[in-house]
Formats: sequence, structure tokens, C-alpha cells
Amino acid sequence: MTDMQMIEELEAEQSMFVQTARGITSDGSTLTLNDVTPATLYFSDRPQRVVGYMSTADFVDLWAEGDNSFAEDPPNAVLAFVQPGDSAPEDAVIVIQNPRLEDGHLTYTIETMEGEVPTEPGPVTLFIDPFGRDQGNAVFFYARRRDGDERGE
Repeated sequence: MTDMQMIEELEAEQSMFVQTARGITSDGSTLTLNDVTPATLYFSDRPQRVVGYMSTADFVDLWAEGDNSFAEDPPNAVLAFVQPGDSAPEDAVIVIQNPRLEDGHLTYTIETMEGEVPTEPGPVTLFIDPFGRDQGNAVFFYARRRDGDERGE
């Protein structure tokens, strides 16, 4: 499958992406997923219910591909994490840009929309909006709905 075919398929399915890592480092303007898993999971909601994965390197390579690429329209993402000593996960809503993958570490330039990005928590999961998303922000909506915000109920 060519890069363009993959992008078209992911856009048609409105697939969201999930990346996991053993930890992160952040200075507030960048986020580095340390020991990021080598595969990025993608999935779509009803009616397709597609689940698959691609290499994280391929995900980074596809960043600027397509008519409505992530390079042109950076995605929102929810960073879910557990701080040392916490019993429940926390999250932060961010916009991610300019991915760089090197030696198992994936770095994004970020803008924090809601919450606080920790400097060094334990394991993390990053939920990323679909390619070509032109009608709202799926992960932001999820985070608001989960918190019981009236806009998400």
C-alpha cells in the first residue's frame, strides 16, 4: 500500500491513533515519549470499527502526507498518565506538531490546551485525533465528556 492509499484509508475511516511509552520528559513546549512502543495503534468508531497498527516510524513519515495533513492542521491529543503516588490517571489536552523519532524516543512540539503536562511521570498513553479531521476535535470532546462537562453530555 502506498503512503497516499494509507492516508486515504485512514481519513475515510476517521481512525484515531494511540501511542504508548514507558515515560515522558517535557519542558512545556516539547514532549518526548521515552521508550515509545515501535507500533502506533489506530482504530475507528462505528460503523467501520477498524483496528490496526503501523510502525511508529511510518506514522511519523505520514505526518506531512495528504491534502489535510497533520503538518497543515496539527492534531489535538490527550496525554493520559499516572503520577507517582496517584491512584487514578490524569490527562492533559495538547496540540502536537513536528514529530521527531530517534533511538526509541518520539519528540513533539506541543501547545497545552487544558490540564498540565507533567515533567516526568511513569507510563503514558497518547490518544491522537484522526487525519483530515475537519469537524471538531474528537479527543478533546472525549476528555470533556469523561469529566462530565455539560458540553460533552
